[in-house]
Amino acid sequence: MRFTVSSSALAGRLQAISRVINPKSINPILQDFLFKTTGSILSVTASDNDTTLETTVELAESDRDFQIALPAKTMLDALKEIPEQPLTFQINDGTHETVVNYLNGQYNIMGHDADEYPQPSVLSADATNHTIPAAIFTAALSRCTFAVAEDELRPVMNGIFLDFDTENIAFVASDGHKLVCDKNTSVKSSARVSVILPKRPAALLKSLAGTDGDISISFDNRSAMITMNGYNMVCRLIEGRYPNYNSVIPSNNPHTLTIDKSVLTGALKRVSVFSPASSGLIRLRIRDNQLVVSTQDLDFSTSATETLTCQYDGAPMSIGFKAGFLIDILNNMPGQEIVIRLADPSRAGIIVPSEQEENDNLLMLLMPMVLND
Repeated sequence: MRFTVSSSALAGRLQAISRVINPKSINPILQDFLFKTTGSILSVTASDNDTTLETTVELAESDRDFQIALPAKTMLDALKEIPEQPLTFQINDGTHETVVNYLNGQYNIMGHDADEYPQPSVLSADATNHTIPAAIFTAALSRCTFAVAEDELRPVMNGIFLDFDTENIAFVASDGHKLVCDKNTSVKSSARVSVILPKRPAALLKSLAGTDGDISISFDNRSAMITMNGYNMVCRLIEGRYPNYNSVIPSNNPHTLTIDKSVLTGALKRVSVFSPASSGLIRLRIRDNQLVVSTQDLDFSTSATETLTCQYDGAPMSIGFKAGFLIDILNNMPGQEIVIRLADPSRAGIIVPSEQEENDNLLMLLMPMVLND
């Protein structure tokens, strides 16, 4: 069997799908890429059993359809050293020995039987299908991923909740301390359906989806198939009922603070250096269009204070937050100005951009910490 392909096109695709591979997998075949030729198209697959990612590359020539498993690390390391040029693969059907010929040399690689490679899950006949613009999908995943939990006791929290409704689609993530809810009204469903996408596939999709074209997502109660430009992913879903995220979002936080996001982020980073290592607690004291960011570590007799100008409509208040969580939220919030809505020092604060993007309603929530006054 013989085929010819562009070295740069193949190397780029292999690098993209290689992030699926788990280097600690106990199944040796999962350390391989599955190469399969169909006519003038080469499809390459990587899998960790739970998630399978497939991509395609156009071939310059191919003598017949064939498939073989080739070691992923060897292929990646070898191809990244070759500049753009045609690569010709010659494969021995019986021994799986593969010779890769390039301009001034060749590689000899021992492949494996493709029949040993696991097949991705097949969706049931009642699977639902939705189309989402890639720009919306990528932006929502980027804003949500940091808030996903890593909790062995509550596995349903270890993914991003996609809630399709007749009015919008909501992307939700929470670890119990912070919550992100990003709703977009340009994507709707004929009936309410939902799915919990695991964090690892979500992170892969975020990097691969791009901002052009559409994403097609089909799912049943166990698996999802996501198709985008040049890639096709099948992944196992997290089973279970996601908590009612709407019930934890306060309906009335009357005190509003508006401030430049970068100014507040810089102050938090500087002040948090002196916060207690065990808690990371910082205090926000707000009154008369002035925000005082402070912290104190009694164990080491250190403290820091910084005063910022803001717009504040509400009663004077002091509230505590974990600095790292608040910085994470600000780093994932779009726009230049943010609005923090507060009720009292014991209730969650809501952070939103001062201007929402078109058809978008983004909200991030952060639980406060107890201040020792």
